[in-house]
Amino acid sequence: MQYKKIVSGRFIDRPNRFIARVEIHGQVQTVHVKNTGRCRELLVPGATVYLQHSDDPSRKTAWDLIAVEKGERLINMDAQAPNKVFREWAESGSFLPDLTLLKPETTYGTSRFDFYAEAGGKRHFIEVKGVTLEEDGIVRFPDAPTERGVKHLEELISAHQAGYECWACFVVQMSDVKWLEPNDTTHPQFGAALRRAARAGVRILALDCAVTAETLAIKGEIPVRL
Repeated sequence: MQYKKIVSGRFIDRPNRFIARVEIHGQVQTVHVKNTGRCRELLVPGATVYLQHSDDPSRKTAWDLIAVEKGERLINMDAQAPNKVFREWAESGSFLPDLTLLKPETTYGTSRFDFYAEAGGKRHFIEVKGVTLEEDGIVRFPDAPTERGVKHLEELISAHQAGYECWACFVVQMSDVKWLEPNDTTHPQFGAALRRAARAGVRILALDCAVTAETLAIKGEIPVRL
C-alpha cells in the first residue's frame, strides 16, 4: 500500500488515545493517531514520526500519524493498514494460490471476521491482527487486553468445528523480527485462547512487512512460538 504527502515530525505527547501533539516544520500540530493501542514504547517524547496530510477540509486534524522510528527500526502504526496489505497480498496469490473469492467483513455467529475466502473448494474465515509491540527482535500480541480478540478466537474455533478452514493472521508492521508470541504478561487469557485455537485446528499465521515512510507491504511468514 502507498501513502501520499508524507512528512516527518517530532513527537511531543499524546493527550488521549486518538490525538497526539507533533512538531511539524517548526510548528506544534494536533494530529490524529491511527492506532488506539497503548504504543507506549513507540510514542516517546522526541521520537521521529511520519505523518500523512489529509485532503479533507472538514477534519479537525489535518494530519494522520502513520509510522514511528524506534531506534533503527521503522514501525508502521496505522491500525487500518494490516487488513489492506493482507488483502493486497492475498489477491496477489501469495496466501491461497487457488483463491477464487476474498470478501471483507463477513459475519459468523456473533463475530464479524475480517475476511471470508473460497479456494480449492474450501471455505475460509480469516481474522487479521496488527502487531506493533517489539522487544529485542521478538514481537508480541496484544499490547493491551483485548476481550474482543479472545471472542474472535473462540468463534474461529466454532467455525472450524463447523467445517470452515480458519486463520488467525498477525501482520507484523515492521521487518526483520525473530518470531511472534502471545503477550501472556499483558493478557494471559488471549494467550490461552490462542493456544486453544491452535490445538483445535485454527491456523496461526504471522507475516512481517517491508516498511518505509510511504509504503507498507507483506514480505513473508515468520515463526510463531506458542
